[in-house]
Amino acid sequence: MSTATASSVIAVEHGQSRLTSTLPRATALVGVLAAAATTALAAILRAAGVPLSVHGQIPLAAFAQFTFIGAVMGGVLVALLIRRSTAPRQRFVQIAAGLTALSCVAPLAFADTVASKFALVGLHLVAAAIIVPVLARYADRPTPTRH
Repeated sequence: MSTATASSVIAVEHGQSRLTSTLPRATALVGVLAAAATTALAAILRAAGVPLSVHGQIPLAAFAQFTFIGAVMGGVLVALLIRRSTAPRQRFVQIAAGLTALSCVAPLAFADTVASKFALVGLHLVAAAIIVPVLARYADRPTPTRH
């Protein structure tokens, strides 16, 4: 179902918006994909003898949980930027890059071994490499049609 709102300058189609129809699905899908990838890589690293520990061993389920939460936070950020920014895609990529770098500080500072530090930072980068490009595609604001 679709309705049209018209003014003397701009007419905008109101249907099921791109935001409500695809961004939540894309966020959930990329979150599950990234969670599976980071958890699988963590299991492989652990099997190879990398301890993956920060003041004790990190449970494998935590990799899936925190990766999925990161994807959801990214989706919320995209939704906010679509509403508030004139360049939502550019802003999202900038913010996501900064937050990814910031997320790497904790493993570097607190991981128990050097191998854990590198592995955990690598897992953060893998998650970001999966999540950020997918969500960035949805950050372009739909443009109204001009009449």
